[in-house]
Amino acid sequence: MSAVNDTIFKPAVFLLTGIPGLEDAHVWISIPFCFMYVTSLLGNTVILFIIKTDPTLHEPMYIFLSMLAITDLGLSISTMPTILGIFWLKSRQISFDACFAQLFFIHSLSITESAMLLLMAYDRFVAICNPLRYASLLTPPRVAKMGLVSLLRGVGVAFPTPILLKQHRYSQANILSHSYCLHQDVMKMACSDIRVNIIYGLFVIISTVGLDSLFILLSYVMILKTVLRITSHAERLKALNTCVSHVCAVLLFYTALIGLSVIHRFGKNSPSFIQIVMGYVYMMVPPLMNPIVYSVKSKQIRARIIRMFIK
Repeated sequence: MSAVNDTIFKPAVFLLTGIPGLEDAHVWISIPFCFMYVTSLLGNTVILFIIKTDPTLHEPMYIFLSMLAITDLGLSISTMPTILGIFWLKSRQISFDACFAQLFFIHSLSITESAMLLLMAYDRFVAICNPLRYASLLTPPRVAKMGLVSLLRGVGVAFPTPILLKQHRYSQANILSHSYCLHQDVMKMACSDIRVNIIYGLFVIISTVGLDSLFILLSYVMILKTVLRITSHAERLKALNTCVSHVCAVLLFYTALIGLSVIHRFGKNSPSFIQIVMGYVYMMVPPLMNPIVYSVKSKQIRARIIRMFIK
């Protein structure tokens, strides 16, 4: 009897999922995925290089943007090699500990990215609603502390998730619904009570992403109230134009994250293909699009990129 139990509850490996039904086309599908991965790495690296080498960009807004680029690089590096390994090498197995390490990095970086978007919203709020105090409120030491606190929050909140998951027993046929490990996906594979994981997962989402998105919304309500009081139409457009890049980044990140979380927790009857597509969108689109959006909308970064390539 004990031998049977050891076989049933042996936590050996998890099996990752590519795109079900399209296994024969994985090599072809990997081409756009690889292109998106390389583009996201190149784009975020260029953003970091430009901000570091151009002293005129050593301002709070661009420092927060560099923090966002680092977070996007971390998300890409922690997931895309696993995805491409499935497409190229059919390497679906991931060890117990490697899966928990991967989900820790994914969730901690996601929470950190949410905090970065909140800090960037605060930067826009101060710049538009209280411009005279901008330099005194967002000093370089304070900006560095805000970034460090955001990182520590992400690490601290995500740290218990692999510990909680290790308390469970898992069957040997652990087929995950994504090409990488997520807390809400792995905990469904447990053969024991997962109520603590569900409660803690909801607490993390509400206390981090939920509050961050609420504060971002409130900041833009205040920004709109301030902008609408500006008499000059040209000045109103100029103020709003400084927020366009950030609004795009917020929509890209929170739409995919909230959609994926809702599907996993409440969409039990939803088609698995939708979960898979939302998972890829969540992991690949924000790191790919953020540097493109900021390069297009930021005159300073766009001009610096043009000068760099002309040289």
